[in-house]
Amino acid sequence: MPRRRDQDSRLEAARYAAEQALPPELRGDDEDEPVDRGQVSADDRAMAVEIAIQQAMRAGEFENLPGAGKPLTGLDGVRDPNWWIRRKIERENLTGLGPPALTLRTEDAELDDRLDVLHTEAQVREVLEDFNRRVKQARMQLLGGPPVITRPRDVDDQVAAWRERKTVQRIARERILAEQREREAAELAAMTWRERRRVRRERRA
Repeated sequence: MPRRRDQDSRLEAARYAAEQALPPELRGDDEDEPVDRGQVSADDRAMAVEIAIQQAMRAGEFENLPGAGKPLTGLDGVRDPNWWIRRKIERENLTGLGPPALTLRTEDAELDDRLDVLHTEAQVREVLEDFNRRVKQARMQLLGGPPVITRPRDVDDQVAAWRERKTVQRIARERILAEQREREAAELAAMTWRERRRVRRERRA
């Protein structure tokens, strides 16, 4: 079914492009008006579009198109009326643009990574308080646009989670360093005394 829908979408796009390429006397603007002498009917326009599509297909213009043979994305998710804004922001990695409902949602998804590069609890609390302040302001403003669904973060809970992640990161780093020292010790033990002396000199240099 997704493959058939993909094909139908490409055919619809091709019909639209072919119809726009028709000369004005074939294109027409209003199909409900009666056909006068010399005016082309809707059936004639449709036939001209289909002929143009068939000619393009025989010429191979629809082969190897981007996304050919792949299902269309975004058909199974919840409909987002602002999908085009969100997709543009994600595709072009834009920051600080768009309505608060979208920018805060993106910032919320990346907030943990932003906190993990901080070094002190005071810095973490400052970032969280600034984030919560902007979320509350966006929720109180009635400027139209999509609703703000992002929620403020509990500062104390987030600081505790940040400490726990920092501890896990520290333990992982210490484990990696310990394993590295063990490998180096094993390599030295397998060397002759001359090779060990040369390696030690190189490390001190």
